Amino acid sequence: MSFSRPSFGEKKEVEYVTRIGVYIVIENEIGQIILVQAPNGAYFLPGGEIEPGETKEEALKRELLEELGYEVVNSTYLGVADEYFHSRHRQTDYYNPGYFYGTKTFKKVAPPTENFNGIAWFSKEEALKNLKRGSHKWALEQFIKNN
Repeated sequence: MSFSRPSFGEKKEVEYVTRIGVYIVIENEIGQIILVQAPNGAYFLPGGEIEPGETKEEALKRELLEELGYEVVNSTYLGVADEYFHSRHRQTDYYNPGYFYGTKTFKKVAPPTENFNGIAWFSKEEALKNLKRGSHKWALEQFIKNN
């Protein structure tokens, strides 16, 4: 029995640039989810592109330090989902397979090294409404289901 992985966005007849990413759902002690707000106002789960030579774990560790200044103590794998989207900012079409994790155990270890993103905590319901990408909403739904 094989399962197809979830896919979001509309796959068009265009040339896609593959951008493999890793993202995490982080829940605090009062049940809120942290989201990163890009300069364009869109909200995403913390994480980003896996750079050449990095493992998923190394990329996630780097991205969390860059965006939040956080270190994750322990995480659970939620799954992988595909996303097709057009970046108006970069004028590029992306195929974005995303690997998703979830955690309730994290600590702030430094200030974020990137200073251009916003950071905000939301209730699970608000986070689901605010997330821009379907794959990120899917991952949060998986996290909620498993917790």
